[in-house]
Amino acid sequence: MCKKVFKLNFNNRTIIVETKELAKQANGAVLVRYDDTAVLSTSVMGKVATTGDFFPLTVVYNERLYSVGKIPGGFIKREGRPSENATLAARLIDRPIRPMFDENFRNEVQVVNTILSVDPDCSPEMTALLGSSLALGISDIPFDGPVAGVVVGKIGKDFIINPDAKQLEMSELSLTVAGTADAICMVEAGAKEVSEKVMLDALMFGHEHIKKLCEFQEEIIKSIGKEKVSVELAKLDPQIVQSVETFAKNDILKAIVIKDKLERNQKIEEIKERTIENFTEAFASRDDVEECLKQVKKILDNIEAQEVRRLIIDEHIRPDGRKMDEIRPLDAQIDLLARTHGSALFTRGQTQALATTTLGAIGEHQILDGLGLEDSKRFMLHYNFPPFSVGETGRYGAPGRREIGHGALGERALAQVIPTEEEFPYTIRVVSEILESNGSSSQATICAGCLSLMAAGVPIKAPVAGIAMGLITKGKKYTILTDIQGLEDHMGDMDFKVAGSRKGICALQMDIKIKGVTKTILKEALAQAKKARLQILDVMENVIDKPRKTLSPYAPKIATFNINPEKIKDVIGRGGEMITKIILEASHVKTVNDKDAVKVDLEDDGRVIIYHTDQEIIDKTKKMIEDVVREVEIGAFYQAKVVKIEDFGCFVELWPGCEGLVHVSQMDHKRVEHPKDKVSLGEVIKVKALGYDNKGRLNLSIKDTLPITLKKETKRKREKK
Repeated sequence: MCKKVFKLNFNNRTIIVETKELAKQANGAVLVRYDDTAVLSTSVMGKVATTGDFFPLTVVYNERLYSVGKIPGGFIKREGRPSENATLAARLIDRPIRPMFDENFRNEVQVVNTILSVDPDCSPEMTALLGSSLALGISDIPFDGPVAGVVVGKIGKDFIINPDAKQLEMSELSLTVAGTADAICMVEAGAKEVSEKVMLDALMFGHEHIKKLCEFQEEIIKSIGKEKVSVELAKLDPQIVQSVETFAKNDILKAIVIKDKLERNQKIEEIKERTIENFTEAFASRDDVEECLKQVKKILDNIEAQEVRRLIIDEHIRPDGRKMDEIRPLDAQIDLLARTHGSALFTRGQTQALATTTLGAIGEHQILDGLGLEDSKRFMLHYNFPPFSVGETGRYGAPGRREIGHGALGERALAQVIPTEEEFPYTIRVVSEILESNGSSSQATICAGCLSLMAAGVPIKAPVAGIAMGLITKGKKYTILTDIQGLEDHMGDMDFKVAGSRKGICALQMDIKIKGVTKTILKEALAQAKKARLQILDVMENVIDKPRKTLSPYAPKIATFNINPEKIKDVIGRGGEMITKIILEASHVKTVNDKDAVKVDLEDDGRVIIYHTDQEIIDKTKKMIEDVVREVEIGAFYQAKVVKIEDFGCFVELWPGCEGLVHVSQMDHKRVEHPKDKVSLGEVIKVKALGYDNKGRLNLSIKDTLPITLKKETKRKREKK
């Protein structure tokens, strides 16, 4: 089997696709090179359909640290669990390719991307998305692609496709958009408060370039693609459908319009349980009773979904009675928790988020062991979604894809307004605890997180709020919903989350279940979201409209000053001896790890940042550091303490960290037989700075501080004259 190579010049960079050489036992495999970035993408399908009622698609994004010339940290020295970035990248690929499979497809599919080489200017995530689509496209797996994605940046008035690392730093927008040749199907964005028009133009600009990548894939698929196999699709028995609808449909239709979520869910669950019980008896004599009951459950879900869609599209009635653009009741509170540095509670209907802000030293930033150029970050947002928030029991443990993804969206939105390290030299951590959930808890997290930041005194640039929009389609008819609840999210066609300030958009995320949305729908959704966002900001700003001027008494206070960068080594001392001494003495603690120990960050540019809740300890630490770096003025006089006496002289301390030698010859105008005859240990004496010798040692003199005593004979001669 001969190796096949396909090339595309894409925005002055080269994309090379190689097939039929690597991973030949997979259903489909491609090696995609995007300049120096290289990703191996494979697709494999299970031979038979699974018995579940969902499509078992798994997308894997394997980061290999050798791709950037790194050895993994830690004791084991090999890659372990996926990093947060790998998890987010896998979600980024999953979201646009999942809608391209038939909704009744049940064979397990695994798409695995192995990152082999990374050029930081050529996105491995977008390379992997292209590779995933191609691996499925050329395979015999029934996949209705291709899809592709690009990153859009904006510098000045110009949009840039797949900006390099330097351009991305300068860009006011980082928009990842994916789609087919016909429509957009996935969006992920962070932006510095850009307008809805700019965002829409960026989306359309990105889609024009996606079309080129899809066209390139079509050529490859046409050249080497396998014929798609026929697979067994999940089907419902028409007789069972009719029987279930006759038994339960009217009851479900009545239950759907109950406004309270818990009451509605309980009623619908009772109807479903009663229906299952009835058909368990009816099908008892059948050999395929389990399969029949699975169909009954699926039919009941379909009845619920179809009625929700019909009510919204045809009658403009939402399950809880709201108008299409109406937000659920809002409430905001701050300062719920006395000992946290900042806290807030945000409630929207039956969705509730409790957020806390914690401030720490710069040295407490998160270390990143990944493929990107960034090796640490000082602002973090973590999202926790316990099962009790939806009234259920469930798994507790490490955060899953949902927690990581929702946390990343909230972090991206608020990161746009976080002050720089120079403006506010703290590490900042926001944690959102979801206490109730009925749709869009990620956007409630943004609102609560913003409130907690302002309550903590973090000088953010502007308040930020978030809202989730939905879409229900029926043929060419569609309805856009503001503030979707869980039922509308589950039954709908789009989850479109928009977060921003009064000035503009800070973050955007869109997932869809259909194969794409048009420019018209996007424009309407953005306009409707802006209206809702401003309403939420009104409620938030009634509680707190700007960051507090003072920090919590339990937050670390700060002192920042600059020293000569060459003096940093003196502050640290040999083996950290000096900085340890300063911390222990200033804080009155026994170890530097003591919770009451002062924290000191020394930056390469000579910046010194001191943190502690006690201002006196900060001041003492600052003075001790200033003493260490203080320069000796040659010819000046100082008070010094004798710390060591030798045969050749004595060593004295001018201030902590600054010592010098008074040679025996510099102790008096007359000969001194032994230094002990002149000075004693611990004595404070006056000395004059003479300068440094060729080894950098400070030489001092006592003699030059003493009056000159003339010999008697010389004195008599002067008096006679």
